[in-house]
Amino acid sequence: MVDVLGILSFAFDFRFVLLVFVGSVAGLFVGAIPGLSVSMATALLVSITYSWQTTDALATIMGVYVVGVFSGALSAILINIPGAPSSVVTTLDGFPLAKRGQSYQALSYAIMYSFIGTLFGFIALLLVAKPISSLALRFTPMDYFLLALFGLTTVGSLTSKQFSKGLISAALGLLFSMIGIDSVMGTARMTFGIRNLQAGINIVPALVGLFGFSEVLMSLSVSLEDGEVAKMSKTPIRLKELLRHAPLSLWYATIGVFVGALPGAGGPVAAFLAYSQAKRVVKHPSVPFGEGAVEGIVASETANNACIGGAMIPMLTLAIPGDAVTAIILSVFYVHGLRPGPMFIQTNSDMFQAILAGGFVGSFFLLLLGYLAAPRISKVLTIPKRVLLPLVTVLCVIGSFAANNRSFDVLLMFLFGILGFFMRRRSYSVAPMTLAIVLGGMMDSNFRRAVSLASSEDNKLLALFGRPITMILLLLLLITLATNSNLFNRRRKSK
Repeated sequence: MVDVLGILSFAFDFRFVLLVFVGSVAGLFVGAIPGLSVSMATALLVSITYSWQTTDALATIMGVYVVGVFSGALSAILINIPGAPSSVVTTLDGFPLAKRGQSYQALSYAIMYSFIGTLFGFIALLLVAKPISSLALRFTPMDYFLLALFGLTTVGSLTSKQFSKGLISAALGLLFSMIGIDSVMGTARMTFGIRNLQAGINIVPALVGLFGFSEVLMSLSVSLEDGEVAKMSKTPIRLKELLRHAPLSLWYATIGVFVGALPGAGGPVAAFLAYSQAKRVVKHPSVPFGEGAVEGIVASETANNACIGGAMIPMLTLAIPGDAVTAIILSVFYVHGLRPGPMFIQTNSDMFQAILAGGFVGSFFLLLLGYLAAPRISKVLTIPKRVLLPLVTVLCVIGSFAANNRSFDVLLMFLFGILGFFMRRRSYSVAPMTLAIVLGGMMDSNFRRAVSLASSEDNKLLALFGRPITMILLLLLLITLATNSNLFNRRRKSK
């Protein structure tokens, strides 16, 4: 078991708690304001916390992550614009409830069940991470390669409307990850004579560009109009009434954890699944679903916040991020010289404890800031985009430059931002590309190591794919490719 005393030592450390609080406050504003996103804020934080101690960086990022995912519900309820993709489902019942003058009631349910979902997710991470690590210790280099490839295909199938577009995005990311000096041969690959590319594509400007600057360009291309905020009337709700849905929320939280653990699925998928379950299970909602049913808010917010702990499970144990934010957190580890994987919990138990402590402390700050600050945040939601977007652009430039103090990284950030913008306009998700850039180096080295080890065997094919774990991973990969093929989809539609 994980050292509980180690977690408590972080949870009662003033500096650590203060940094989680700072991150939580930042996450509250970032998640609530449409046009900003948790992934964008986390990408910027990677560059800001570049020179910090790892535990300090993790404390701040966990605060942003936990509260940022919840605070997307604020704008979803008050102005019918989700602050995060995972809060889209919350608008279905949150805004209708707010229009009836019950916005405080809608926020109260969102706060309480976001808290319950987050706690459940991190408890699941605490209990499940080590057994999965023990299993992953049996992995060979080919297993790691297939696992990463399976992660990329899964992300491509779940984050893009067309599977082929997800694969193209991932392939582009792998191509970018190959740029630089070949780790085996020592020769330059795809640098085109540009010396600044010999060290490879720096993950920080790539992330800031894909998630930050592309978001600015998307906001500019859509509209600069600002939403109308629903009026806030503070009508107290009894705790007994608020917790009436707690038993059922544990089922929604379980859905959130399982969906979060699937690479690329994330909060939006979990929220939709939980909402559909709520419509099936709850026979007599307070009002019909879609017209202001608190049961819909409970399902959506519990599931998308439980995803946080779930997404951490594959990221820490297998080095495969569960969503865009954990892909960025994975880059934090790489930036600080750490390598998540099967041995991570054993060799870096203090970092694992810091993540758990940051998650638990952040969930209590979610509760505190939710009830104290959220009802007063409606004025912040009306910040004009003509003020907000230039500010975000400046932060993107500073963040990309600060990582290595290179103006070339700023140019990379702009290029990736423009690429991300055109990809998103054509319905190509940037998540598979992000994951491929992060995992590309590991896939390259493990594949070449596996081939090198098999070259001395008599039966090379059996040496590569003959182990039970390898065959299972290969089967999962083939099933993913087959079930997302056009032929399979056409047959499914015809039936």
